[in-house]
Order: sequence, then structure tokens, then C-alpha cells
Amino acid sequence: MQLVLASGSPRRKELLSHLGVDFVVRIPQVDESVKAHELPEQYVRRVASAKAEAIGGDVVLGADTCVVLDGQIYGKPYDLKHAEAMLWDFSGKVHTVMTGIAIQTRNLLLREVVRTNVEFVSLDQSLVDWYLNLGESSDKAGAYALQGAGSSLVKAIDGSHSNVIGLPLVETASLLTQAGVTLRSSSESNKL
Repeated sequence: MQLVLASGSPRRKELLSHLGVDFVVRIPQVDESVKAHELPEQYVRRVASAKAEAIGGDVVLGADTCVVLDGQIYGKPYDLKHAEAMLWDFSGKVHTVMTGIAIQTRNLLLREVVRTNVEFVSLDQSLVDWYLNLGESSDKAGAYALQGAGSSLVKAIDGSHSNVIGLPLVETASLLTQAGVTLRSSSESNKL
């Protein structure tokens, strides 16, 4: 039984490898635009499912992550000015990171949405300029990377740390097990 990760995200690939599963990566072509009046939870569930359904395979894992503040969905910034605006929006506030996970098998679709609250420090212009000049924000939902220098912008996290990076491991492991995928330790994976 082959597991397929339907994502081009290097972060998801790295996180999934921590579960000790063998998998291949295939990048789906999916419209990720938000539909009118679509709630954040509906959005990530729909896009994750569309990614999983767009790729054929025995077991396909699709995921989509967005950042939500005051009901507004923040995806990846389209340029540096947009990234800067996002960071200022989050300054000194708590936002929510949501990831939809979908596991598609030949006869089963398992889905879950995971939420993590993230509190940002109060930013100043020098901190924003420093972070933007690192180039880390360009392909990240919410314009920051918790696994990188962006962690210096985060005061507190309530919930899954791996969710903020792009793939909540506890919930992903549970869904994969329900789909019949066997998780192994890293040492077992290295022996294969």
C-alpha cells in the first residue's frame, strides 16, 4: 500500500517523515482561492480534500493551512508589502492557524481540521524590516515561519506546534492509522 503526500511543501514532507512512513510526493493542481462567504474551517477542509482527491493512489494525504484573524483568512503573501501588512495585522494579537487534513483511500475519505492559537509579540518597524529582509515569509501562510526566525515573532502557542508549521502530527498519525497505514520508528525506517 503506497502513501502519497499531495503537497509540494518541504515542511509537510519533513514533518510526515517523522512518522516513519514511506511515501512519495505528488503535487496536485488545485484552485486554492477562497469562495464567497466560505468560513475558514470549510475552506481548509475543502482544499485539503480537493488535493487528496486530485492525486490517485492507495492512500493519499492532502493538507491545507491558513491563518485566521477576526474571521479573515490569510494565505501566502503575494509580495513583500502584503507580507508586511499581514505581520502588522498580527502584531500583539492572537491569531488561529487552521490545517485541514484529508486522507483519501479507494473507498474512504477521512478528514479533520486542527486549530492552534498563536500570540504574536508587539512588533516595531525594525523587527518587521529585519524579518522581511530574511526572505522567509514569501511562501508561508501568514507570512512567517515558526520553524525558522519567525519563531522570534511568537510570544506563545496554544495547541499543536507542528500544525503551525503545516501538518499536525498527532491528528495525521491517527488518520493514517485509521486508513491502514503502519507507522514505524525512525530506526525501523532506516533499516529498509
